[in-house]
Amino acid sequence: MKTYKFLLVASNFYPEITKNLLRGAQTYLKKQGHKFDITYTKGSLEIPTKISMKLEKKKYDAAIAIGCIIKGKTDHYEIIANAITKSLLHLSIQYKLPITNSVLTCRNIKQAKDRSSNEVNRAKEKLRAQVSAIAIAGAEKILEGSIDQAANEEMLNKLATEL
Repeated sequence: MKTYKFLLVASNFYPEITKNLLRGAQTYLKKQGHKFDITYTKGSLEIPTKISMKLEKKKYDAAIAIGCIIKGKTDHYEIIANAITKSLLHLSIQYKLPITNSVLTCRNIKQAKDRSSNEVNRAKEKLRAQVSAIAIAGAEKILEGSIDQAANEEMLNKLATEL
């Protein structure tokens, strides 16, 4: 399997949640033999800006935003979550690079802990999907010049089930 380089950008606003999400992400990437850099921000809203700054300076195969937003008494968390999602999508299109959003949006701290635990770790789940998508995209690129489309389709389906 090919080795990829990932950029992990994590918010420190909820340090316990971030630590757990990062642990899941790092464990998965190390087991798969992938390389990664980690950088931090104070809050989740700053993550897209940090990703943009890092992508300007260094080459990565993919990036992931890691953090947590917990609903308060107002709709502020929805505004922040939407802004992050739109910004990450824009960056993904701009850089033609998979950028995954693993910023949890939770109703309370218990829900955030549940989604960042060893049993259910959303960052690890998102990375698993991201690696699969990168591998399939790479295989499609290789096969673009091939004439045997049926064999191409069969190989891509096999690759998707193996990942």
